[in-house]
Amino acid sequence: MEKYPITGHSLENYYHIDGDLFERQYKEHLSDYKEWEQLEHAEEWLLFEENIGPYLSIDETSLSNGELYTILTNKEAQGKRKSIVAMVKGVRSQDVIEVLEKMSEESLNKVEEVTLDLSDGMRKIVRRCFPKAQRVIDRFHVQKLACEAVQEIRIKHRWEAIGEETNEMEQSKEEGRQYIPFRFENGDTRKELLARSRYLIFKSAEKWTDSQKHRAHILFREYPDIKEAYNMSHSLRMIFNKRSSISSARLNLARWYNSVADMDTKAFNAIAAEIYEHHEEILNFYNNRSTNASAESFNSKIKSFRAQLRGVVDVKFFLFRLTKLYA
Repeated sequence: MEKYPITGHSLENYYHIDGDLFERQYKEHLSDYKEWEQLEHAEEWLLFEENIGPYLSIDETSLSNGELYTILTNKEAQGKRKSIVAMVKGVRSQDVIEVLEKMSEESLNKVEEVTLDLSDGMRKIVRRCFPKAQRVIDRFHVQKLACEAVQEIRIKHRWEAIGEETNEMEQSKEEGRQYIPFRFENGDTRKELLARSRYLIFKSAEKWTDSQKHRAHILFREYPDIKEAYNMSHSLRMIFNKRSSISSARLNLARWYNSVADMDTKAFNAIAAEIYEHHEEILNFYNNRSTNASAESFNSKIKSFRAQLRGVVDVKFFLFRLTKLYA
């Protein structure tokens, strides 16, 4: 085997690196972790005022064991260096406000727009800390509510189908005959039809495969309420997809409210009430068609980074490495 000329050790041993040892050496000696100016409070909050910009996103993310942090990111950084403006442990609005108010009034007033979800806590943070910023509720969170309402109806019918099948099996057993379930023309039992329809009702009809089209035809024929709910969810999606003015979108939403009222479905009535309460911030989407996609993308980067490190053991050191990359 070839030898390294100075030490005489084999190249195989020379190039072998103990990952855990290297990480400890990096933390203790090679990096400036010990001199990090935010080390003392890193686990509770981080602030990078110099990264603030006119367009921000605010969202929550999980580092480990479901522990949530509120994270504020600069959209103009596009998920690269100088993306992180602030990270605060937890989602309690007052805790986040106290950290963000450590920034100068001049910096806070630079912000022109913040995208966020439907959380009242997030709205309170943005309203208090960025008084000159326009709040834009993410359209995809609104659409998700409608999709979940459709799924709620599907799941209710599925439990009913499971109960019916259980009763039929018991009856067959009592009568001493073999149980043969009813199957639709595509081969699905009623229980299977409802289970296998989960993903197709998340999608637009034009994106269905041939088998999904066949299944949807049977599903909507057997369950008209699922068809009605799916159509309502799809019509809401189309309102956002249209490149219309705020006034046109407002009119389209008003028509959608009326259609929901005619449905008399509890789940959709709740959604309509939620949208109505936040409709101005939802309609702000039409100014710049801004969404919280950048925040969701950044959350994915954090999860990927966490996976590469095989989880988060030392939270402070993880945050140090994360901010070296993105702050």
